Amino acid sequence: MENSIQADEKRFQLEERPAKSLNGMMFLLLNSLLILITIALFIIGVTPIADSWAMALRVIVIVVGALYGFIVGPILYMGLKILKPNEALVLTLFGRYYGTLSGEGFYFVHPFVSGVNPVAKNDGHTGGLQEKKEGLDKYTSFNISLPNKKISLKAMTLNNEKQKVNDALGNPIIIGIVVIWKVVNTAKAVFNVDNYVEYLSIQCDSALRNIVREYPYDASDDEGEKSLRGSSLEVASRLKDAIQEKVDISGLEILEARITHLSYAPEIAAAMLQRQQATAIIAARQMIVEGAVGMVEMALEQLSKNNVVDLDEERKAAMVSNLLVVLCGNKDAQPIVNSGSIY
Repeated sequence: MENSIQADEKRFQLEERPAKSLNGMMFLLLNSLLILITIALFIIGVTPIADSWAMALRVIVIVVGALYGFIVGPILYMGLKILKPNEALVLTLFGRYYGTLSGEGFYFVHPFVSGVNPVAKNDGHTGGLQEKKEGLDKYTSFNISLPNKKISLKAMTLNNEKQKVNDALGNPIIIGIVVIWKVVNTAKAVFNVDNYVEYLSIQCDSALRNIVREYPYDASDDEGEKSLRGSSLEVASRLKDAIQEKVDISGLEILEARITHLSYAPEIAAAMLQRQQATAIIAARQMIVEGAVGMVEMALEQLSKNNVVDLDEERKAAMVSNLLVVLCGNKDAQPIVNSGSIY
């Protein structure tokens, strides 16, 4: 049992190593020259000019010329590889990890190595077959292309579909994230997981659900509670760390994780909108009342200070009531001019 666990750990600790390679251009010129020379020797060996040669020498020249000029030389061309900037090629030789070619250039490697990329893209041309569906003015086509075994080392974007998740209060919300990532260990990306892009996508969904369940959608400022809407930077940082922990085994690095969409689910969106509107109205009314009380206090203080009018407690109460009605009302006040006595 312990041996099995140690073997699994050793397998997942597979590290990237550079593949043994030569300068591709130098080998191309040298191999082409050798092919021409051996073909020339083969032609000389089978022509009557070589009748004066010893039979053994003639046979050797013919065999060497035929083998290298028509078999070995062309096979060696299979080892020529071209890489663009920020590309890598994971190579295997008879089932074993041979090494990784990385960095732009023209290389020659073992001719029998093969490139491995579980998420190889089809970079070819489209086939010419088109079929018109009966009754519809539409066409279907298919692609005929060879898979590209090179692995991109560029920073890439993963934009998963929006998910419906329950927040800390149990409210269903719709949330979506975007993840910026890149491959940093090609050996782990190819051999430790079946498809590192699909693996990353699944781990992003899992981490998103686990993190979102710990926060409410929104929280008031007075409570000081962290929320998905108010603490988006902290949530994004936790998402990045959680995803990175999960994808270390696949040789990926998470550069950034951000929330791109956040809203209530349609079934409760209308109710939550009414709740937000009610909260805003209450807050506005509270501010209006506080301002009105302050203005009434200031008016009474100025009237008493300047001896404009001498008001008893009953008249002060009436004045306060009228001022509050005017200041807190939703409509403009309609003044009434009293031309007689107030009694």
